[in-house]
Amino acid sequence: MTGFRRWLSGRTLRARLIAGLLTLLAVACAAIGIVTYTVLSTTLISQTDAQLAAAGGRFASCIETNEQIEHDGVDQGDHNPSPRARQEQNCSIGQAWGTFGARIKRGVVTTQAIVGGKSRLTAADKKQLLRLPPNGRPYTRDLTSLRGDYRLMATTGQDHDILVTGLPLAHVESTLRNVELAEIVVFAAALVLTGVIGTGWVRLSLRPLRRVAATATRVTQLPLASGQVTLPERVPDTDPRTEVGQVGTAFNRMLGHVESALARRAASEARLRRFAADASHELRTPLAAIRGYAELTRRHPGPVPADIAHALGRVEAESARMSVLVDELLLLAQLDAGRPLAAEPVDLTRLALDATSDARVATPDHRWQLVLPDEPVVVEGDQHRLQQVMANLMSNAARHTPSGTTVTVELAPATEPGQVRLSVTDNGPGIPAELQPSLFERFVRGDSSRSRAAGSTGLGLAIVDAVIAAHGGKVSVTSRPGHSRFEITLPRRSPDSGPADGSQAARPAPPAGPATEPGRPPQAAGGRREL
Repeated sequence: MTGFRRWLSGRTLRARLIAGLLTLLAVACAAIGIVTYTVLSTTLISQTDAQLAAAGGRFASCIETNEQIEHDGVDQGDHNPSPRARQEQNCSIGQAWGTFGARIKRGVVTTQAIVGGKSRLTAADKKQLLRLPPNGRPYTRDLTSLRGDYRLMATTGQDHDILVTGLPLAHVESTLRNVELAEIVVFAAALVLTGVIGTGWVRLSLRPLRRVAATATRVTQLPLASGQVTLPERVPDTDPRTEVGQVGTAFNRMLGHVESALARRAASEARLRRFAADASHELRTPLAAIRGYAELTRRHPGPVPADIAHALGRVEAESARMSVLVDELLLLAQLDAGRPLAAEPVDLTRLALDATSDARVATPDHRWQLVLPDEPVVVEGDQHRLQQVMANLMSNAARHTPSGTTVTVELAPATEPGQVRLSVTDNGPGIPAELQPSLFERFVRGDSSRSRAAGSTGLGLAIVDAVIAAHGGKVSVTSRPGHSRFEITLPRRSPDSGPADGSQAARPAPPAGPATEPGRPPQAAGGRREL
């Protein structure tokens, strides 16, 4: 039963309805068959018992009347019948075919006969006759010598002997077998016919529900996360008089509410983007003026008091930090609005080399390793924004790890064909697990405090995610204590897209001497380098 429930739970609603229908019909057919068989068997046995009671012990008494029959031998053939055979023929008049008679005296079967045949009881059959109680009630016994079941009744004779009369049950059993076979054929045909017709009927009845499921599937395939607010899909032909129609009506009403909510959210986000873009654009002018006036004040020919000089330094620093924040907010607003970026060949190998070199100069207390492929890796995109992405990742690794941390920048083909993978890995303390799901959201910082001492705006990784998404790529993070890895996947530039610009040209072999520019590593082929 448990296995059937497990099998049923994994089936569709249509399969379960058909299985339930066929199961109920099979149970009903079995119940009807059992009741019919039982009633018919009881009726036929009752009729046999009535015939047996009507016959009484007349056949056995008739055989008993002639003492010569008791001492006669075996029948002598059909052409010269013995007195016993002639007596049996006379006693058979008016008796049903197969009627059996026997006389038992002092525990011995003295006489036996059967209408229309010969009776040669075995020792086992005689024992069965001897065990019959002489109470005039019928009993069913299997007499092997008579080839079948018999309904037997024993009564007490005039001289205190026992007279046994029996009727064969062959006709009863034959009738019951025919009824049983007919029921099996009819019920099997009914099950098959019901399964075929029921399958079609259930499919027709569940068609509105399938339309609801198909509509829901099409809705789930809509790019709702991208800002689409129109939901044209609706369940057709909803009849409120049916349960499925009520579900369809409720589903259509729910889609209407979702469409309204998406429209309100899209309008709100559009207003926020416009506000961020307008505010960022308008803040640029006063910030530039603040920084200009602060620098102009420092150029005053007279002596400037120390506290005034400190205040001017703080004004310059905070205005510069606010200018960076305004630029980042403006960039995010432009990306949210779907503003296209530049599309040009970009050598990621050169960008990774330059960005790692800049990070080594900015944070010399970290160990920087660079792993590059043997050939240049070229993608289609905005070189300035991709450079900003690399700078943000390396700045993030340097800012949130202690001195002596090893940071590895690796560029290699991705496992997916036509993709390239750029990763920044460090062996620092790791990122808290509760922070990782929201790490690429805006104004999320590794330090949950409101301190701005580190100069973080909480927008660096949000810019990384937005820029990479605008390039058709994706960014992910995995972190645990002692290992943090930011991985970027970008589509690689097709080889038949034409030659790259000058930055993609074949690089010269690395010079034998040291780099000519202080703090800059020489250009290198593939492999691992520690800068």
